[in-house]
Amino acid sequence: MNEVDERIAPTAPPRRARRVGSGIVLLALWYAAYRGIAPLSDVLTYDVLGLARETPFGSAVSFFLYEVPKVLLLLLLVVFGVGVVRSFFTPEKTRQILAGRRESFGNVLASLLGVVTPFCSCSAVPMFIGFVTAGVPLGVTFSFLVSAPMVNEVALALLFGLFGWKVAALYAGTGLLVALVAGWVIGRLKLERWVEPWVYAIPAGDARDGRERLAPQTWVDRIEAGKSAVKEIVGKVWPYVVAGIAVGAGIHGWVPANFMAGIMGKQAWWSVPVAVLIGIPMYSNAAGIIPIVQALLEKGAALGTVLAFMMSVIGLSLPETIILRKVLRVPLIVTFVAVVGVGILIVGYVFNLVL
Repeated sequence: MNEVDERIAPTAPPRRARRVGSGIVLLALWYAAYRGIAPLSDVLTYDVLGLARETPFGSAVSFFLYEVPKVLLLLLLVVFGVGVVRSFFTPEKTRQILAGRRESFGNVLASLLGVVTPFCSCSAVPMFIGFVTAGVPLGVTFSFLVSAPMVNEVALALLFGLFGWKVAALYAGTGLLVALVAGWVIGRLKLERWVEPWVYAIPAGDARDGRERLAPQTWVDRIEAGKSAVKEIVGKVWPYVVAGIAVGAGIHGWVPANFMAGIMGKQAWWSVPVAVLIGIPMYSNAAGIIPIVQALLEKGAALGTVLAFMMSVIGLSLPETIILRKVLRVPLIVTFVAVVGVGILIVGYVFNLVL
């Protein structure tokens, strides 16, 4: 062992132990903060601000002061964890995994990879180009494009925190099923002719981002990737979180109990398609829409109708559809929206019938 190795080797275990200890301390602080949200929100609302419990305003403020820190703390933890996981699945590596996969199995794999792969509306075009030029079938590509925004870590973290693991698992399962079936149907229709010709003319190497070669390789780098994910994702979505919870607080405080049952309840057969039609042109994300979903459910809306609305908002976002027009012709975009929309409708009706 040379002199440099002798200096470094003895310090490595203590450094690693300090990192592990710091992680345990931070988790303990996170848990303590999470457990203290409910009593603190009550103290702030009813003791510090002096609001009455029975008033709509007091109820709305209590809801807001409780949900904002709760949701943000959940996001911090889950986004960090998924950021670490994502360091194993860069977009380039995802393309390599899916390249050459046959449909059916490829649709399943693409839907699952969509959950852990970085994706947003602004990256829809480069991701699409990269997949196509890497030889990924069109239907498999669309399974990924549906799954990635719809079944993402923000949506699952918020659903778990607000409704529990059963609703989160049901949403994940049905969202993945919609992505799988939609991609499979689009693949069976053989719609490659409706992709802009210039996409197929791009050499595979031109669609790759050279920065992906610098993907983290050590655990220190992966932890840094988790921190970067928190800074990037939570830093972007927190205004939507606050805005969504503010709307939800208004619904919670002023909308009468069971008011939404007549509009978005199980008995209103038309509520699911109307919810989907309203959701498609809306621009929001899971962070902004899920607190509203929570408030709607509290006021009597049916779970299937509300989840269909949520899926249409974050799975068929208008910005993504507009951006995809750069690489897709109108017939393929219409087919994409129609197939995914029908899948969401079926999910809504099934949930309303079963639950």
